[in-house]
Order: sequence, then C-alpha cells, then structure tokens
Amino acid sequence: MPGMIRFMRAWTPSAARRFRRIRARMTPMRRLLPPVLIGIHLLLPARVLAHGAEAPTPSFPSVLLEWRFDPTAIVPLVLVAALYAWAVRRVDAAHPGNRHPAHRTWLFMAGLVAIAVALTSPIEAYEGLLFSVHMIQHMLLELVAAPLLLAGAPITLALRVSSPRVRHGLLAVLQSRVVHVISFPVIAWVLFAAVNWGWHFSTLYDEALENELLHYFQHATFLGAALLFWWPAIGADPSPWRLPHPMRLFYLFLAMPQNSFLGVALLQTSTVLYPHYVTNGRTWGPSPLEDQHLGGVLMWVMGDMAFLAGMAVVVALWVRHEERRTSRLDARLAADRAARGEEAWTPRRS
Repeated sequence: MPGMIRFMRAWTPSAARRFRRIRARMTPMRRLLPPVLIGIHLLLPARVLAHGAEAPTPSFPSVLLEWRFDPTAIVPLVLVAALYAWAVRRVDAAHPGNRHPAHRTWLFMAGLVAIAVALTSPIEAYEGLLFSVHMIQHMLLELVAAPLLLAGAPITLALRVSSPRVRHGLLAVLQSRVVHVISFPVIAWVLFAAVNWGWHFSTLYDEALENELLHYFQHATFLGAALLFWWPAIGADPSPWRLPHPMRLFYLFLAMPQNSFLGVALLQTSTVLYPHYVTNGRTWGPSPLEDQHLGGVLMWVMGDMAFLAGMAVVVALWVRHEERRTSRLDARLAADRAARGEEAWTPRRS
C-alpha cells in the first residue's frame, strides 16, 4: 500500500489526464468484449468433434491399425520435409566441401516422424478416450519432436540456402526485439511451464477435446512453447541468447522440478478434472480418475527421463567441445614451438 501511495503521488496532472483518456477509450471496448467473445465461441465448431469417441475397444494387434490420416497434420509435415530436403540438396550442391551434416537431416526428419506419430497414429485415435494416451501425445510433441527438430539446425540451413536479400530478412527477424524477448532463456522456461500448467488446470483442456480448432491450437502451443524452450538448450542454431554448456545443463535441470510437480499434482487429484473423459462413453479400461492418475505418473517419470536424456546429450556435447578446443590449442602451441625452434636455428647473416 505505501508503494501504491508513492506511485499515485508521483503522477503528474498530465499523466492523470492521459490515463482518463485511455480509460474512456477502453470503456466501449469493455462493453464490446463479451459479444465479441460470444461471437468467436459461436464461430468455432463447439461440441462437434469428440476426439477418439469413434475408436473401437482396443485389442492387439488390431489397435496398431487405428491410424487417423488427418490432412491438416499430414500435408504440412510433407511440405516441411520436402522443403528441408530441397534446401539440403541446394546447400550440398553449392558447397561440396561444406555439406549440410547428414546426421542433422536424420534428426530433423525424426522430429517430423515424431509429430506424425503423435497426430496420426493410434495415439491420436485414443487420446480422446484415455487421458494417459493424450499425455503421451503431448510428451511426444514437447519432449521428442521439438528437440529433434532443433537438432536438425533448420535456421542454419535456411540461412545457408537463402539469397542475400532473404538472408538479411531472416537475420533481421532473429535480431528483432520480439525474438530477443521470447527467446530469453528465463522467458522461454516460464512460457514452457505456463503452457503446461495453464492447459492442464483450466477448462480449456476439456474444451479442446471437443473442439477441433481449439485442439489444433492446443497442439500448436505445446509444440511452439517446446521449441522456444529447447532452442537455447540444443544450441545447433544461432540464437540471440547462446548459453555455455554448464548453463544449458543447469537450464534443463531446473525444468525437472516443475515437470515433476505437475505430474504429482495430477497424480494426487481426487476428482476427474476433465468431464469429457467421464462422458465419452468408454466402457473398458481404467476408470477416468485412475486414467488421470496414470497420466500424472507418465508426465512425472517419462518427463524426467526425457530431461535426464537431454542433460546427458548436453554433457556429451560439452565434452566434445572441450576436446576440440584442447586440440586446437595444442595445434597452436605446437605451431608456435615449431616457429620458435626454426627461428633459433636460422643462422644470422653478417
């Protein structure tokens, strides 16, 4: 309260007048906001897609054939894969001595495959019937697909294949204030945690299960937040905030507690958080509450395992970086010693 009083006293009369003008302009907006939100809600196809409700009772091996070939997911993945492959061929043809690393291509394609598995496989068929399967879907997007895509160094590839004009535009975007803010490691970490907690502990999660457009938006936010989160940790592409390896390790280590807490929070719930899983008509498998607890266990255990794997990769990259730096330093010292020795043995001319 004393801080608020000091703040009010610090206001100048002109600032107060500006505030009154802004408040007057926002009053009509506040009156207009509820109808706008209602209109948006009416435009969305609410309650028309109960995801997974049409899937049959799972039985092995027929459950492996329950694929959902959604063009909304498949077409963008195919286009991105084709564009990446085209860029690799262009770079390899233009720079035979400095080709795009083959392992980067494999990692990027593996990330696209992980997205395809999450959005078109039996996981997509049953994610609306089982919360635990839905959790596996989101973990594939956040903890498998996102780091694999970034390990493919798509930004570096785009910069290498682009014309000077396009490259200048890409660099301008990378160096923009917006990218500086959202890619700041603390901001990226907070956004990643906020997206996970915000979706799982709000009514939007249940709405996304029965609203196709909102469901796509949910997937986009999970993947987008994960890409921002893993960007400074992977370090394969240029970034406004390039972290040294010890900081990358600490960055990933700090992500484990929030993931564990979210999993434990879901595990300790005493009621079903998402009514969709109660009303979807499923007559087999665990109860909705038991399934919800299983989803919490999956997030806790498998999520922490994914972060530990990421930390192990960072340690391996750190060791490799130090070995290369040591080799370069040894070569430089050897060259200096050779130069000094040659100079010592060169006879002086009289």
